Amino acid sequence: MQKECLECGEKIVGRTDKKFCSDACRNSYNNTINKDSKNLIRNTNNWLRKNYRILEALNPDKKTKVSRSKLIEKGFDFNYFTSIYTTKAGTVYYFVYDQG
Repeated sequence: MQKECLECGEKIVGRTDKKFCSDACRNSYNNTINKDSKNLIRNTNNWLRKNYRILEALNPDKKTKVSRSKLIEKGFDFNYFTSIYTTKAGTVYYFVYDQG
């Protein structure tokens, strides 16, 4: 029994475990399947990247305290961060990876 490409339906020649006739068909098939979920991930990563750059620019020595208003002024979005640290005194630090 001849296998058919999952994307275009052409007959597949070669290994018995192949699912696609070409790299183009494989890429097209996977891009179609992952389009919606990748969009969410891409947008989230873009926000994290933007926040990271803001923190990196305001904190070159990794010891600088920056006010919430200064972060907001620069465009920091407090909905996108990787971790949060609250001291015993109640001070809140937002981190994006190693920047906080």
